[in-house]
Amino acid sequence: MKKIAIIIAVVLLLSTSLGAEPRISKVRLETSMGNIVLTLDAQKAPGTVANFLAYVKSGFYEGTIFHRVIKGFMIQGGGLTEDITRKATLPPVLNEANNGLKNRAGTVAMARTGAPHSATTQFFINTVDNSFLDHRSKSTQGWGYCVFAEVTEGMSVVRSIEGTRTTVRNGRQDVPRTPVFIKKVVVISE
Repeated sequence: MKKIAIIIAVVLLLSTSLGAEPRISKVRLETSMGNIVLTLDAQKAPGTVANFLAYVKSGFYEGTIFHRVIKGFMIQGGGLTEDITRKATLPPVLNEANNGLKNRAGTVAMARTGAPHSATTQFFINTVDNSFLDHRSKSTQGWGYCVFAEVTEGMSVVRSIEGTRTTVRNGRQDVPRTPVFIKKVVVISE
């Protein structure tokens, strides 16, 4: 975990260098149902993108699953293994949901608990416009969920995952009956 913390610190430092123009980063989620390419928005969500990239580069996401799939809403993954065990994470990142990006179909946002600044590794891909998840105010109810990326290839894979049959497993609802694995996440441009 110390290695991930160091990577996050370096990526944050590099992404916020004075006068530096943020570069466009793309990552490829290689799932058991196909590939999804995400374009990350380091200009609007620098801390969130740095956090996500640090976990990507450390190999954290390999072997995690999409553990929450709700048709007509979103697909969520990036923190649990096939047996629904939560992987250990670093401390949460600050919520950057007040960045102007909206939870629209095809966008990617950080999952969190009821506490606004509790996101760590889990993310979700909106399959419809979810404006009720957008930032409205700096209050517990109004913070919203930070959009930090967009699906630029593989929305058909997202739709396939969204259409999987779900069940209850280890006390969690909406878990795909057949696990949908994140086999690998690869940075394809930085």
